[in-house]
Amino acid sequence: MDKIDIAILMELQNDGRISNAALADKVGLSQSACSRRLDMLEKSGTVRGYHARLSNAALGHPVTVIVHMSLAGQSEKMLTEFEASVKRCPNVLVCYLMSGEYDYLLRVAARDLADFERVHKEWLSAMPHVTKINSSFALREVVDRTGVGISPVMV
Repeated sequence: MDKIDIAILMELQNDGRISNAALADKVGLSQSACSRRLDMLEKSGTVRGYHARLSNAALGHPVTVIVHMSLAGQSEKMLTEFEASVKRCPNVLVCYLMSGEYDYLLRVAARDLADFERVHKEWLSAMPHVTKINSSFALREVVDRTGVGISPVMV
């Protein structure tokens, strides 16, 4: 990655809907050169996609719960079965395999406490190989970034 790629990424982070013409103008490239670079950034996986960031609260799910889960073991079979199950739960926004005390960390959206109780009963506690669940309720979001800050000095 060079300084032009970094400039493209900075512009995309500021405005993912920017036209190729405007992006090319901002980074000092022709439209075709800009399009080629963007295509390479997408193919390399640096740009993973374009999407709208929706508000869970506006969509009726204002409660965010951070859930730590432990499994009975960490065999490939147990991890695969758990991960397949967690992917089916519509309330799970994010799931990470972790090192440390717990095996997984989840970010879960719920309408209210009763809805989280339902998610806990119907989904989380029913997932295979789960031995421990620890839930914490977020009081307020302080930072929610989509990626690591990038700057021209990264080159």
